[in-house]
Amino acid sequence: MRNGSTGRVLADRNARLYLSGVVVSGFGSAGMWLVAGVWVKSLTGSDSLAALTVFAMWAPVPAGPVLGALADRTRRRPLLVRVNLGMAALLPVLLLVDSGGRLWLVFAVLFVYGAAGAVQDAAEAALLPRAVGKELLGDLNGLRMTANEGMKLIAPLTGAALFARFGGAPVVVLDAVTFALAAGVFALLRVREEEPPERTGGVGLSGAREGARYVWRSAALRPLILAGAAAMGLAGLNGAMVYAVTDDVLGRPPAFTGVLYAAQGAGSVVGGVLAGPLLRRLGERRFMATGIALFAVAVGGRALPCDATALVCGGLIGVGLPWVLVGALTAVQHRTPDALLGRAAATAQTLLFVPNALALALGAALVAVVDVRVLLPLLAAAGLVPALVLLRRPGGPARP
Repeated sequence: MRNGSTGRVLADRNARLYLSGVVVSGFGSAGMWLVAGVWVKSLTGSDSLAALTVFAMWAPVPAGPVLGALADRTRRRPLLVRVNLGMAALLPVLLLVDSGGRLWLVFAVLFVYGAAGAVQDAAEAALLPRAVGKELLGDLNGLRMTANEGMKLIAPLTGAALFARFGGAPVVVLDAVTFALAAGVFALLRVREEEPPERTGGVGLSGAREGARYVWRSAALRPLILAGAAAMGLAGLNGAMVYAVTDDVLGRPPAFTGVLYAAQGAGSVVGGVLAGPLLRRLGERRFMATGIALFAVAVGGRALPCDATALVCGGLIGVGLPWVLVGALTAVQHRTPDALLGRAAATAQTLLFVPNALALALGAALVAVVDVRVLLPLLAAAGLVPALVLLRRPGGPARP
C-alpha cells in the first residue's frame, strides 16, 4: 500500500534513487563475485585458487574502521561518486587476463573491490540520515537488504550464463557499467553537505579508534553489536554445514544445496520488507532478539531429515539474519554523531562480518569430525543465548 512503510520510503526522491543504485550496483557485484571464482577455476583447474577469490574480497574487511574513516574526512556523496567511478575504470583491467600467468591481476582487482566496498558501505551509512531523514532509516535499510538479496537470486545465474557462453569479458564489462550507473545515481541525490571541518583526533589507526571507542563505550550500541557479532559467527558455522545437511541429513545430491540457498534468499527478501515496521514496533533490542531467535530455531530444525522442513528453515534463516544486520546498522545511524558516523558504522560492520568469515573456516573443520546432526542443535542452543541476553533489558522503539 502506498500509505504503508514501503510507500513512504518510495515516495521520497532520495530514497528511490538510492534503492535504484543499490539494485544496479548489486546486480553487477553479485554476478562478479560468482564468476570470479569460476573464471579462476577455468584458468587453473584449482579449487583452492578459486576459493581464494572470495578471500581476496573479504581480506580488507578487518581494515574497515580505517577505510571507513574516509567517510568522515570528506563529503560522503562525492566520495561515493568517486569510488564507483574508480571501480568502473579499474574493472576493465581484468580484460587483460587470458591465462594463468596474469592471474595476479584478478586477485589484485578483487582486493581493491573489497576495500572499495568497505569505504562505500561506511559512506552510505553516514550519508543516508542526511539524505532521507532518520525516521525512514529502518524501512530504507530493510528495503536495501531486500534489493541486495533479490539481486543475489538473479545476478549469479545471469553472470554464470554469460560466462558459459562468452567467457569473463561480458561480466567484467557489465559490472563496470553498473558501477558507472551507480555513480550517476549518487550524483543525482539532493543532500546538503558542508565540507567537514578539521576533526579532532588523528587519521589512520588513530582516527579509526575514535569510532571504535564510541561504539564500545555506548551502553545502547555495545550489547547490540556484540549480540549481532555472536549471531553472525554462528551463521558462519551454519553456512559451512549446508553441504553436510544436503548429504548427511537429507540424502540429496550436492546440487540440492542451490535450492536451500534459494529458500534462504527468498526469506531474506521477505525479511527486508518486514524489517522497518517491526523495528519501529519492537525497538532495537527486541527486534534483533527476534531475528536471532528465528535464526537459532531454524538452524536446529535443519537437523530433521525432511525436505519441506529444510526449506522452511532456510526461509526462516533468511528472514532472521537480515533483522540482525538491519537492527544493528539502524541503531548506529540513530545514535552516533555525524562526525563519527562513517567510522562507527565501519567498526560495527567489521565486528559483525569478521566473525562470520572466521567461523566459515572453523565450521568446515568441525563438520569433518562431528556429525552435523549433533552440531546443529548445539548451534541452535548457542544462538538463543544472545537473544535472551537482549531480551533481559528490552529497549523501546527506535528513535532518532
